[in-house]
Amino acid sequence: MSWPRRLLPALAALALTAAAGCGSTAAPGAGSAARAGAPTGSAITGTVRVFAAASLTESFSTLADKFEAAHPGVSVELNFGASSALALQIIEGAPADVFASASATNMTQVIAAKAAAGSRTFARNVLEIAVPPANPAAVTGVADLARPGMKVALCQSQVPCGASAQKVFDKAGITVRPVTLEQDVKSALIKVETGEVDAAMVYLTDVRAAGAKVRGIAIPDTLNASTEYPIAGLEAAAKPALAAAFVDYVLSGAGQDVLNAAGFGKP
Repeated sequence: MSWPRRLLPALAALALTAAAGCGSTAAPGAGSAARAGAPTGSAITGTVRVFAAASLTESFSTLADKFEAAHPGVSVELNFGASSALALQIIEGAPADVFASASATNMTQVIAAKAAAGSRTFARNVLEIAVPPANPAAVTGVADLARPGMKVALCQSQVPCGASAQKVFDKAGITVRPVTLEQDVKSALIKVETGEVDAAMVYLTDVRAAGAKVRGIAIPDTLNASTEYPIAGLEAAAKPALAAAFVDYVLSGAGQDVLNAAGFGKP
């Protein structure tokens, strides 16, 4: 898998071996510090370390570029992975300044551990079925994933995309037996891109980011499952004002434009 240049190497390796698995509560913290008068523009310098859900890879890479351009002297380091694995790293003391989760559940774990004072929802997402461009298994909808012989990739059950997929299957009244359970949504998508599976349950934004490498099969609203993405500046942030500025940028009009263009819904 090819990750952006800012990926923290050591933490990326930890994310692959940590226990896999990936609401919004308005509260004080890095975000509110910025609104209370944290430095902006050239007044903030240094490095901000952002732990973000794998489904945010493309959009947060763009946001990081734009944030750096707006703040000379600032560097954004991105660590992508399953929200559950990232939450565990943060709770265990990994050096991080901002956490952007694909699930309120994992953010709640971080808050309960007092690693963050609160969070704010910045985006929403829904699932879509990803199939190879030629769709050799002739997948037309969710029910097809339960057909005998179907090779389906899912995220592990503790990961947000895996938990959301199970909600869809429960609504549809079907049982899907995956041939592989992946550590995060990007890993599941790669199984489709390489032709190893007939289909995968991923986010709409991941299908859009993959372009011509996959084909998306929409899931009806009556069956689909949505997830909220909360973000928080962390209590152990080395530079709370810088962490707050990044959080506020994600929630700003400019940040929301990037997310909306990637297919994310508004908070």
